[in-house]
Amino acid sequence: MKAFAKPVETLIRRLTRLPGIGEKSATRLTLHMLRASREEMEALAGAILDVKQRIRACSQCFNFAEDELCPICKDPARRTGLLCVVEDPGDLMAIEGSQGFQGLFHVLHGVLSPLDGVGPEELRMAELVERIRKGGFQEVVVATNPSVEGEATSLYIAQVLRPFGVRVTRIAYGLPVGGDLQYADRLTLGKALENRREV
Repeated sequence: MKAFAKPVETLIRRLTRLPGIGEKSATRLTLHMLRASREEMEALAGAILDVKQRIRACSQCFNFAEDELCPICKDPARRTGLLCVVEDPGDLMAIEGSQGFQGLFHVLHGVLSPLDGVGPEELRMAELVERIRKGGFQEVVVATNPSVEGEATSLYIAQVLRPFGVRVTRIAYGLPVGGDLQYADRLTLGKALENRREV
């Protein structure tokens, strides 16, 4: 016996297709939507359609943009000699949220993963090389995730950019602020020691 009417079940099923949304979360969201006003739900539906219709890739860094260039690429206050390479726009948003980076970005839209058929051609790698070839960058910070694919991608980027004489660095990773040494796993602790700096 079904607990909900068909349209409710359809919405729950659709919501479970979103990343990080399981059946319980989808049910909770659906019930919230049913209790919300029609105006509120029309505004939500309009915002979703608006994003799909108006947002595209920035022609320079491939971040999300409403115009030809995203707000970061348009910002004259950014450090134009510093470029941070990230896997996807979510990583860019996380780095921007830290307020610790004032340079420009380049979004790859993935990482190298030969087992999944993802090579340099499937990423925005050629565009990255072209940006560096044009000159103006003194340093490229590779901020891919500390996974096997992220590490392979960072090594590949360092290799292809070496001929241009640009400094290629990798973000450090290790212990989180406020973390306890005794609870850190061996790999994290090892990376924290490897990436130590002078005080």
